Amino acid sequence: MKVIIKPSKTVGRVAAPPSKSMAHRYLICAGLSFGESTVRNIALSKDIEATIDCLRALGADIRLDGDTAYIKGVELPNNTPLSVLFCNESGSTLRFFAPLCMLSGEKYVLRGSEYLFTRPLSVYEDIAEKQGIRFDKTSNSLTVQGRLKSGIYEVPGNISSQFISGLLFALPLLEGDSVIRVLPPFESRPYIDMTVEVLNGFGITVRQDGDTYYISGDQSYLSCDITVEGDWSNAAFFEALNYAGSNVEIEGLNDASLQGDKVYKILYKKIITDDDVIDISDCPDLGPVLFAVAALRGGGRFSGTRRLRMKESDRAEAMREEL
Repeated sequence: MKVIIKPSKTVGRVAAPPSKSMAHRYLICAGLSFGESTVRNIALSKDIEATIDCLRALGADIRLDGDTAYIKGVELPNNTPLSVLFCNESGSTLRFFAPLCMLSGEKYVLRGSEYLFTRPLSVYEDIAEKQGIRFDKTSNSLTVQGRLKSGIYEVPGNISSQFISGLLFALPLLEGDSVIRVLPPFESRPYIDMTVEVLNGFGITVRQDGDTYYISGDQSYLSCDITVEGDWSNAAFFEALNYAGSNVEIEGLNDASLQGDKVYKILYKKIITDDDVIDISDCPDLGPVLFAVAALRGGGRFSGTRRLRMKESDRAEAMREEL
């Protein structure tokens, strides 16, 4: 197949795709809830399919109808699930489910691509070692066996917010209260804000004081009817066309959203009007499109780019090659 691309301007309206980050969180909370939940406006990407498959492996009953999921949750840690969870290439799925697999004491195997298991898991490995939980990693799998204990957790804030979110999903189901202390520097904080917001919507109470999170034990997830909001990360790519002479209007975004990538509107203006270094440590997913807009509009300087190398590809190197 040959594709010919000619210079042109794009004009019109487009609906922002559903947020994958929010969908992961809604589905997991629904899968842990009593009763049946409804999660609407889901885009079935491979990552979301991996999360659905893992929930089913844990014992949740999930029926899909178009872009809507009807979910009968499972009571962890008291169920008898399948022992193998397939995460495909989804780092979010792997890191969100690993602590859930440490609730029952049963043996679980989380499988995925070889590249997936090159991404860091050290936070959970350290926890498992301290608590006597089996934690065996191969080139394409992770085997865990043992019960997670309530208590005080200190988690580095500069590796991935997904570790903190994973613990926030699991700790409310333990006997006894827990505390998560995030050690500075605390990067990607908006993703934790999103997790806490979703937990609250499903009846889970998390109290925050600065970089410390207090989680009461013996809580129960409550079923919910929820709609996935538009994704600001994807919207940023459509908006970028307007900095190349196009006129695109984006619909379906929640202006009150906690998604950190909502900041793209501010950062685009900074690229054009300021010569300051732009820190993207809280919004690394915006890195590629910010670099592209900078290339279109006279250049830019960026800090907080270290974690771009920890994604599904080395995004910094990929963008250097392409630009």
